[in-house]
Amino acid sequence: MFDSMEDIIYVADYFVEHFPDGELDYSFESLILLEEYLDDLSCFGLEDESLDNASEQIGSYIFETARRCFGGEYKWSEQYDQPVLVMGLPEFSVAIMAFDKVRKRLTNGSEDSIPFYVSGYKEHIEKGKQQKGYNVLIT
Repeated sequence: MFDSMEDIIYVADYFVEHFPDGELDYSFESLILLEEYLDDLSCFGLEDESLDNASEQIGSYIFETARRCFGGEYKWSEQYDQPVLVMGLPEFSVAIMAFDKVRKRLTNGSEDSIPFYVSGYKEHIEKGKQQKGYNVLIT
């Protein structure tokens, strides 16, 4: 389903247009509203297909928010069979896998906080800028 950056942006925009709990604007602060939505959604005990769909839609929004706020480019991970957002190439590499993170958030609860996750992306980018060759995948 996700063959290009445009696919992730399309799905993220679709999610924003149909978001039930208010306006999302791709700001870091909007992740707090998203976190509240995930709290509500996690109560439903989603089956695998619904969990996959939610992870892709919400993950696309998280990817786009992180990219717009802190930069990066989309790549496809053959190892994990999903897109990743990577910042810093070729000097360093900081990557996140938002689809997996959303799935964890929906199954584990608030211990897998999305704002904390995206803050970690920013912090690792700053570290990468200081350490040439720095390489991390944030899961």
